[in-house]
Amino acid sequence: MRLLLDTHVFLWWASNDPELGDEAREAIASAESFVAVSAAVAWEMGIKRALRKLDAPPDLGRQIERHNFAELPITINHAVRAAALPPHHRDPFDRMLVSQAQLEGLTIVTRDPKIKQYDVATLTT
Repeated sequence: MRLLLDTHVFLWWASNDPELGDEAREAIASAESFVAVSAAVAWEMGIKRALRKLDAPPDLGRQIERHNFAELPITINHAVRAAALPPHHRDPFDRMLVSQAQLEGLTIVTRDPKIKQYDVATLTT
């Protein structure tokens, strides 16, 4: 399975939070899964941490390496696709995840019901 973690899922995974459901946890842990974390997640976490709206680890890069996840950079094609998406979701970070999942053939692991309005594979937490 090719997975893309949204911000909350990444945080739940990194902290072993029970909010992350069993199906999602098993898919992420599977040796057969490719698991990516978008640069959009780092961007969102940094902004929310600076605004004191989120308690998140400052060492995201080390956390990604520690869990053997892949870093997914944001490309021009990702940005163009995100900008062209229908306005189902107003959050630019989530729109970027949708765009990246569509272009890279990834399944977004999320609890956000708005993401399911797009033509993108999701795995609910």
